[in-house]
Amino acid sequence: MYRKTFIAMALVAAAGILVLLLSFRPFDPIEGVTHCPVPPLEDEHPHCVFMTVYEGTGLDSSFILATPAKVLQAEQRALNWLVGAQAQDGGYGAGAHARQDIRDPLAVATDPATTAMVGMAILRMGSTVDAGPHAAQVKKLTDYLLRHVEQAGPNATNITELKGTQIQSKLGANIDVALTTQYLSNLSAKLGQQHPMKGRVLQAMNICTGIIQRAQNTDGSMQGDGWAGVLQSSFAASALESAKAQGAVVDDRSLQQARDYNKGNFDAEKGSVATERAAGITLYAVSGSTRNSAVEAREATEKVERARKDGKLSANAPVTLDNLQEAGLSRSEAERLNTAYQVYNAAKQQSQDERVVSGFGNNGGEEFLSFLQTGESMIIAKDNGWRNWYGATTDRLLGIQNNDGSWHGHHCITSPVFCTATSLLILSINNDIETLVAQGAVKYR
Repeated sequence: MYRKTFIAMALVAAAGILVLLLSFRPFDPIEGVTHCPVPPLEDEHPHCVFMTVYEGTGLDSSFILATPAKVLQAEQRALNWLVGAQAQDGGYGAGAHARQDIRDPLAVATDPATTAMVGMAILRMGSTVDAGPHAAQVKKLTDYLLRHVEQAGPNATNITELKGTQIQSKLGANIDVALTTQYLSNLSAKLGQQHPMKGRVLQAMNICTGIIQRAQNTDGSMQGDGWAGVLQSSFAASALESAKAQGAVVDDRSLQQARDYNKGNFDAEKGSVATERAAGITLYAVSGSTRNSAVEAREATEKVERARKDGKLSANAPVTLDNLQEAGLSRSEAERLNTAYQVYNAAKQQSQDERVVSGFGNNGGEEFLSFLQTGESMIIAKDNGWRNWYGATTDRLLGIQNNDGSWHGHHCITSPVFCTATSLLILSINNDIETLVAQGAVKYR
């Protein structure tokens, strides 16, 4: 009798273990990475990423990547360092170009560009103006940026009177407004429609997009080039794109001009790169071309995929000018999307080429920005290759993180605040998959 009871209990226990094992997804092939088995409760497993807003869009579950343990540790160290670098006025500073020897983050003047980068990093790490362990810091830096935007004059081309910062000298005189627009767009995406700050943030975005468009040259670039002005123009184009996605007023012609300028820095047919406004550095130019062709490249892919499903094209038909026309696009539309598709695919290859990535043999803030643009563009384009980019780039960053959790540039933009914020944005990029994928959706084009 006891034996029968024991056997029955053993069978029940074995069945329970089997059910438990089957309820979990398998480990990711990348070491230390696993997908979350069930949606977490609030504040639980903050680094797990789930299919929500894009379920049913055809995005394979393998696209989703949870953060490796070694990256989580690096992120937390960086975040702790950044929180301690906030000034009394709520802002953050990179310091003056003329005094790059001053590395103490609390011994330099605050500036909107650096503050916006830190704000985007803290948002991406899970805190907002209302919730999260660093909500107070987000609230203070948001108030800082909103004050600067709201004080801008009617003919302003930037949101600060501060001049000669590291970021302005290296990227461009009007970089503050571009990065602040991007921050406000990211913040808006995390605010509910009834949030008391929603209207103020939208109004500030509209002021910023107006400034960017006033500061735009006829070729789509931004006025006030710095040493690597192509990066300022690229971030301005991205800012218009993301602000439009959040309901801001953006002139479609201005956005298209901005995209075309950045795409035009790369000739997909010849494989040549225009680096005159990129300080002669291929990486800066091709990362901008990749970022600003991503939305249209994705649109081209989706148009052809739809035509295949509808029987207008064969099952393996590639994206070409002729096939886009067969999919129902006019000649001019097909040319626009085909160009973007070709530029995106060729430029992303160059932007990840080790010879291009190595650059000077070490990294400045411009390199970190270029890495960020490449990664975000691949997620926006729903490019499965982003996982390989993520593994290679995080390994690179983890290898050069300072002992205190920060990063600093070894040339050009050396500011530890700016470089740490940008590096943290790269490491935690998979926390924002939903927002980035949604930004590239057809409804926002």
